[in-house]
Amino acid sequence: MRYAVILAGGQGRRLWPMSRSARPKQLLPLLEGKSLLEVAVERLSGSFAPEAIYVITNAEYAAATAQALPQLPPGHVVGEPVGRDTAPAVALAAAILGGVDPAATMAVFTADHIIRPVEAFLASVDRACGAAEADRQALVTFGVRATWPHTGLGYIEAGQYVGEGVFAVAGFKEKPDHQAARQYVESGKHYWNSGMFVWTLEAIQGALREFLPETARRLEPVTRAVRDGGQLAPLLAEVYPALTKISIDYAVMERARTVRMVELGCEWLDVGSWPALGEVSELDDDGNVVLAENAVVLDSERNVIVSEDAHLLAVMGMDDCVIVHTPDATLICRKGDSQRLKALVDQVSARYGQRYE
Repeated sequence: MRYAVILAGGQGRRLWPMSRSARPKQLLPLLEGKSLLEVAVERLSGSFAPEAIYVITNAEYAAATAQALPQLPPGHVVGEPVGRDTAPAVALAAAILGGVDPAATMAVFTADHIIRPVEAFLASVDRACGAAEADRQALVTFGVRATWPHTGLGYIEAGQYVGEGVFAVAGFKEKPDHQAARQYVESGKHYWNSGMFVWTLEAIQGALREFLPETARRLEPVTRAVRDGGQLAPLLAEVYPALTKISIDYAVMERARTVRMVELGCEWLDVGSWPALGEVSELDDDGNVVLAENAVVLDSERNVIVSEDAHLLAVMGMDDCVIVHTPDATLICRKGDSQRLKALVDQVSARYGQRYE
């Protein structure tokens, strides 16, 4: 059977001040009143039944996540007691599925992307699942055709065409400088790394035992607990802090021998910053994104204007800015400075402690 695992553990500091330690970006109602996580689950519902969808998140967010996704069965939202990056999260999901269905095909998705049209996305997922099931030792990733020299993403170099829309992977490239990114785009062989994957359970468990043996060993009791109906939280609290903190790309994908890529034949947008909302939200006549109950905008263009309460936002004579109001903090910055929000939040934390985190 095919299962979907959504990784939803990040806080998203580039969406501060709405995104906080107790309310991560994937739970913010930014898309017509829905959160990115809700949209991600809805997107998958065309191919995966609720009982085949699992969410791995931070234990601090688990209750709110489960409340936001009432269609998922109990136990399908799993909280990590501490963040350990994507490799342990994948290993945890694999250990859980090992107790549910040892013959599973496991598809791993992110919680903070807009992907459309859904039909084209699900067709790519089906193709990737088929590729993983045809070669049960293959690790399959999704590549997004690079259309401009993005320096904030990793790249996948496509190798030999295997067939049925599947390529061998010739290599992975780290986030490049602008010159290297231009060369990647011009080559026509490089794709943006989507951070989404498909593999059989036997393939990923074999890879984890080879490349992260201690992590795989420490999580073996999870499989037994799931199979026997035991409680996961106490077990994870004991074993998880000792796991190596590393991404699945570094730990496994860049070292594995049989890696395949399926082109994601649809639009793929990372909603990881305030300016990105302009690509997924309705704009007014002046190109502004206005997500506020009460707002007046005069002689202002291409702004992102957001409020989560009835507070009036009056904006005049401002272009290319981000204005975000919350009950206890307000952000005003140029769009071009929005990538520096992590540094700003560090400054806020240094001065005020955890009050605004």
